[in-house]
Amino acid sequence: MLFGKQFKLGILGGGQLGAMLMRSAIDFGLEVAVLDKDAHAPAARYTSSFTCGDPLNYDDVLEFGKQCDVITIEKEAVNVDALRALSALGVAVRPSPDLIEFIQDKYLQKQFLESAGVPTPAARAFNGIAEIETADIQYPVCQKLRRNGYDGTGVTMLYSKYDLGTKAFEEPSIIEELIDIGKEISIIVARNPSGDMVCYDPVSMIFDKEKHVLSFQMGPANLSTRVATEAFGIALKIAEAAQLVGIMAIEMFVTKDDRVLVNELAPRPHNSGHHTMEASSTSQFEQHLRAILDLPLGATKSTAKSAMVNILDTGSVPNWKRLAAMQNVHLHLYGKYGGRIGRKLGHITIAGDTFEDVAAKTAAVRNLLNG
Repeated sequence: MLFGKQFKLGILGGGQLGAMLMRSAIDFGLEVAVLDKDAHAPAARYTSSFTCGDPLNYDDVLEFGKQCDVITIEKEAVNVDALRALSALGVAVRPSPDLIEFIQDKYLQKQFLESAGVPTPAARAFNGIAEIETADIQYPVCQKLRRNGYDGTGVTMLYSKYDLGTKAFEEPSIIEELIDIGKEISIIVARNPSGDMVCYDPVSMIFDKEKHVLSFQMGPANLSTRVATEAFGIALKIAEAAQLVGIMAIEMFVTKDDRVLVNELAPRPHNSGHHTMEASSTSQFEQHLRAILDLPLGATKSTAKSAMVNILDTGSVPNWKRLAAMQNVHLHLYGKYGGRIGRKLGHITIAGDTFEDVAAKTAAVRNLLNG
């Protein structure tokens, strides 16, 4: 049975994305198992099938996956060799281990995009600072760790060779040309095993320039018809080339001369898709489930103008009551344990009939969070 006691969905990772995915799984009557090394992970409280183990550990993933019919991910830091072994045993791994493997490494991502004929900023791979020092590089550039970078970690700007001694990463990285960015946008694309594909409207993303983490976003993005059409075409091309099963967030740069370049990919529910919880007929979480279970894909048209504001740990406590009192402002807290400045504690989505209304409420929400 697809929806019954004999069917079990496994999620590698128990963070907030896994927890929100589980809420949609409840609507489908699914039994959900979760693997995470943190016993207090946000998803742990929502299932009786929680396993405390490391998604990067081969044995932990293999033993966990044997009890599941379908395995999916809420983060890329997982053991792909164990996923391949599970696939050989008949467990449906969605997205595929091959896709996850090249996403884990930003240089392999670049090679995939280039092989698929997708425009992306030019990049070179380096094993360490010594290699960068002897290379012919036209500064300024952006350095990104090849692996294990997330939420702004693993990204730094190098404005001259002198920054190599103070700001550069020693670990294997890519050096990317610096783009004259007009807008940063994200599109969520979904594809099921039958090959059906849909895209959500793109959103404009505004990042903290120092921490390189998403501060807030507005949607749908204000793009020309030509740029929007090109962005949609790129998203569908990537999903098909990658043989995606699930959803994928595709972060793009729109340059000041209206070129569209792909920045990074994430084949899972994503921070930039949270607005779909209140501003689309089908949330990104429901859509991911529809895709990995080979169900018909849901409607993606925006039902409202929207914004999403990340709630980051600043060391102080926001006025939750005032935030909760605002109309069409939706509070989503993750229930995380332990404080760490800059950590995502939750997000707020805002829906409205006009951009002006949404923008005004976004400004008010950000003032409350920062005050």
